[in-house]
Amino acid sequence: MKDNARPMPSLPSDEAAEAFVAEADLTDYDLSGFKPARFEFQPKASQLNMRLPTSLLDAVRARAADRGIPYTRYVRETLEHAVAEPPVPKRR
Repeated sequence: MKDNARPMPSLPSDEAAEAFVAEADLTDYDLSGFKPARFEFQPKASQLNMRLPTSLLDAVRARAADRGIPYTRYVRETLEHAVAEPPVPKRR
């Protein structure tokens, strides 16, 4: 970020944002207030229903709130992370 960075302008639409990014030099702007965002491209066609202890659901909701996301998205991201890791070998 440059010392004389400008604040980001208000962009009222996706089209305005696309035009701005296409033409602007983003190194001229203060991006320090931005947060990373994950985009979900796959449709959600299946549903999962489960029962949890209230204390566990409360803990999940608290973690999701800490990250500023809905708790259902937090659960989905946690499941995605769990299945992305290499499988643990079975004990014999």
